[in-house]
Amino acid sequence: MSNGQTVGYVRVSSVGQNTARQLDGLTLDQVFTDKCSGSDTDRPALKAMLAHVRKGDTVVVHEISRLARNTADLLALVKQLTDKGVAITFQKEGLTFTGDKANAMNQMLLTMLGAVSAFELAMINERRAEGQAKAREAGKHMGRHAKLTADQAETLRKRAAAGESKTDLAAEYGISRATLYTVIKAAA
Repeated sequence: MSNGQTVGYVRVSSVGQNTARQLDGLTLDQVFTDKCSGSDTDRPALKAMLAHVRKGDTVVVHEISRLARNTADLLALVKQLTDKGVAITFQKEGLTFTGDKANAMNQMLLTMLGAVSAFELAMINERRAEGQAKAREAGKHMGRHAKLTADQAETLRKRAAAGESKTDLAAEYGISRATLYTVIKAAA
């Protein structure tokens, strides 16, 4: 391949997901890992990886959807890397892109698989929204449970209005000061 570094990029959609399987068994000089959505390119490790790589390096990604879930972003990222002289390999798909002449078949596959990945994300979001709507219709609680009961919130507001220390109140009720101010503001 090259005399540069072999750099891994790993992405999962949430903090609780395991990243171990993505580049398991590869010898990499450095790995950049994001635990957030791939729907846009505003990701800290992605930005750090893009700033880190140099001409002659190779970036290895487990599969196309790990780099981007948006076709335009995917194509732009691959172009940005290859324009910089950095090769990019997608393991699962067996595709590698370099700064050399673009292989027309690989370029078509990248575009098509990027579109499939974007479609998959849209379907995931659609199913999530449908499930949430059904749960709301069934009267299920959505989101976090309240830290305070209505009676506790009312008592807290009265005590804060009477001049008690907000820091002491937050500690007594086991809530942050930000939550305390949200509870107080909710009465206004």
